[in-house]
Amino acid sequence: MDETGWRLKGAQRTLWGMFTDRHGVLAVAGRRHEDHARELLISNRAIITSDRWWAYNHLPVHRQQICCSRLQRDFHAQAEGLEAEQQFGQAALKICDALFCAWDAFQRTDDRVELQRQVRRLQRQLKPILRTHAEKAPRYKRTRGLAKNLLKIRPALWTFAKVQGVTPTNNHAERSLRGSVIYRKLSLGSQSEDGETLIARLLSAHTTCRLQARSLFDYLADTNSHHARGTSHSPPGLSSAPAARATN
Repeated sequence: MDETGWRLKGAQRTLWGMFTDRHGVLAVAGRRHEDHARELLISNRAIITSDRWWAYNHLPVHRQQICCSRLQRDFHAQAEGLEAEQQFGQAALKICDALFCAWDAFQRTDDRVELQRQVRRLQRQLKPILRTHAEKAPRYKRTRGLAKNLLKIRPALWTFAKVQGVTPTNNHAERSLRGSVIYRKLSLGSQSEDGETLIARLLSAHTTCRLQARSLFDYLADTNSHHARGTSHSPPGLSSAPAARATN
């Protein structure tokens, strides 16, 4: 999942995006708060990959995967700080580099046993680093918040090693949301609530068709034809897509 800003008559709104390898569902809500995330995920039991935005904190850690690319950027920021921050950032960056090396090797070999072995080694290295920099000593003032937060959600850093189909980054959601971001910048958002609902459904259909390498024009033409004939089924291949159900 990922979220970005939206506009309704110039007022600030939030566009939420939920993506699998083949489906995309986008919805506009008033804010980026937890209640909207809960509403969107109320009947969903999937593992959610996110960038550590607090609205997902209601999910148990075994249903989360923290984006390691975003975490790597946070560690870079720490590494540019004062002495304690530098130590924290540099040590954590080495672990991030090793994590991505292990993931790249897994992509080539599909050897999950070896991936899990590498991850266990990295877990043992990261835990004492986080504990040290979460201490209350004054020198850890600028590392304490991040370190304590990561200690709380530490299992969510490594979900990708255990669960098939989960990746260590949220790049898929960010790429899938990019077309909607470009549309928002060109259109300046929506001017009515009905238009906001319509564009969320159209963006869902557009993203789903792109992920499935299908023609959006053909899908919309077929959908309109079914509607005109009074039939309720969707075109083959999209019948199970949440975006298709929303558009219908």
